[in-house]
Amino acid sequence: MEHIERNKAFDLLKQYNKDPFHIRHALTVEAVMKWYANELGYAEDADYWGIVGLLHDIDFELYPEEHCKKAPELLRDGGVSEDIIHSVVCHGYGICVDIAPEHEMEKVLFAADELTGLIWAAALMRPSKSTKDMELKSLKKKYKDKRFAAGCSREVILKGAEMLGWELDQLLEMTLHAMQETEEDIHE
Repeated sequence: MEHIERNKAFDLLKQYNKDPFHIRHALTVEAVMKWYANELGYAEDADYWGIVGLLHDIDFELYPEEHCKKAPELLRDGGVSEDIIHSVVCHGYGICVDIAPEHEMEKVLFAADELTGLIWAAALMRPSKSTKDMELKSLKKKYKDKRFAAGCSREVILKGAEMLGWELDQLLEMTLHAMQETEEDIHE
């Protein structure tokens, strides 16, 4: 099946997203998804996993009340294939849609999306403003503090780990490692 090229996907994202925070989040999730694809034995699909990560919040900036519901229309208008649309939409499972993640890639996106936001918020509190020198221990402390990055749902993160059949610590450690290894690659 023919998939949208990365540059076209990025242009499509920027058509609906102007806020640097949203662009950086999309690029972060793209990098993390590619890292996971390589780590979990899907290296040949790493670019595909990345594009799903890049486009996952395409509708959030302009249509926050219709998140994951407006995305299919925007993606179809941009020529995106139905399998990518399904993967993008199901990351909102139980929050804004009833379409469950089926494939491992979709479960990783569901689990890692919220967690990347929490990790990045924790990194910005550090003197280095980086994930590079963050330890799992300090991430776990921030995760347990419900007031810290309160918009990042711990329930979704935990549910994502469960979907994958992983312990929470494994998800935290792997996603932190993914962000540490890809942080330098994230720029517009």
